[in-house]
Amino acid sequence: MNKDKKLTRSENKGLIPELRFPEFVNEGEWFDITIESIGEVVTGGTPSKEDIGYWGGDFVWVTAQDFKEKYIHDSVLKLTEKGKDKSRVIPKNSVLVTCIASIGLNGINKVECATNQQINAIVCNSLNYYEFVYYAILKNITRLKNMAGQTAVPIISKSVFEKFTIQKPQKSTEQQKIAFCLSSLDEIITAHSQKLELLKEHKKGLMQNLFPQVGEKVPKLRFKEFEGDGEWSLKQLGIDKLIEIKGRIGYRGYTIDDIVNKGEGAISMSPSNIDENLMLNFEKSTYISWDKYEESPEIILNEGFTVLVKTGSSYGKAAYIKNLIEKTTINPQLVVLKPKKINSYFMYLLVTNSAVQKQIQETVVGGAIPTLSQDSISKFEVLVPKPKEQKKIADCLSSLNDLIIAQTQRVEQLKLHKKGLMQGLFPVMTGHALSQ
Repeated sequence: MNKDKKLTRSENKGLIPELRFPEFVNEGEWFDITIESIGEVVTGGTPSKEDIGYWGGDFVWVTAQDFKEKYIHDSVLKLTEKGKDKSRVIPKNSVLVTCIASIGLNGINKVECATNQQINAIVCNSLNYYEFVYYAILKNITRLKNMAGQTAVPIISKSVFEKFTIQKPQKSTEQQKIAFCLSSLDEIITAHSQKLELLKEHKKGLMQNLFPQVGEKVPKLRFKEFEGDGEWSLKQLGIDKLIEIKGRIGYRGYTIDDIVNKGEGAISMSPSNIDENLMLNFEKSTYISWDKYEESPEIILNEGFTVLVKTGSSYGKAAYIKNLIEKTTINPQLVVLKPKKINSYFMYLLVTNSAVQKQIQETVVGGAIPTLSQDSISKFEVLVPKPKEQKKIADCLSSLNDLIIAQTQRVEQLKLHKKGLMQGLFPVMTGHALSQ
């Protein structure tokens, strides 16, 4: 933060935030304000889907699926002028909140729009700064969700939503300063998130071009020193002994009696420890006793191994083992792929690339629990270049993956910083406010 935005920690109680800008320290308590006093609440609707004259135009019609970022500029479905005439038009810079089914999605429309009936739009009056209202609702989103009750389709009616309260400081200038602070941080998070997506797209493009496409035996993109090396060789992962495949043997499985607390045994890795970016995440882990861990030395994880999910809904998901901070084995849903006659990271890239993933989809046995056999994995066909080219490709993509990991962590740290600021810049809800 800049020096002019330096925050002061408050020791006061009541509706006073823990963190406050110095010029507002003596401005007293915040107060509760109902949504209906902030501005007009407009509930949307859906023009008849049977009348094709209403649909396929250029006018934005917002539904729950359009809440991807804070600012809403566009929509999946759009209305014609005829459809617009059948809707309540929402002026830009209103605060949109979903109040049916997906309760609590929150955003600001940056273009004039209409919405469906899931959404209540707050058209803020001149006394209330829409950016602040957005963050105040976001801060109270759990309380809002709890108002929906435990019904098959959660719903907060317009009349109930209008009586919902947020907290507001005495001066509009404090509203604006808080909103500007958080908006600035959101812009930084957005910029870093976009950089992360660009890195992921770059990696995806390299993966497509550094490996041969279907029906080809040389890649479209090749490092200069390997341009004359000819075609890649067709191999089978296990049959040609590129890798060794190991899984947990049935009679060495474990029961609830073998599960221990952290610090009393080793991690038994499961599919949930591989996140959506195919990175390892051990924040929530199952631990098994040291005796059970040491019983199966062939599946103890080491640097350079790849783990592959062979059973369950996430079959085919894989992760590269690197920088383990605790001793780790695998549960029965995974297999360990140990490199033998292949570069370790190049082997991981092969397993996650489209050619092998396609073979996984074609080979998996369906049923209640989809399963991929070790014998099937052994027979997967891959195209492999000479060792030096394997290493060059692996080093290139490994370095890029390290950048992606670092950028992912940077985005997560910024989000945590924002969460902490949100907690400090708004009063802690106690007493009557919690019961509303």
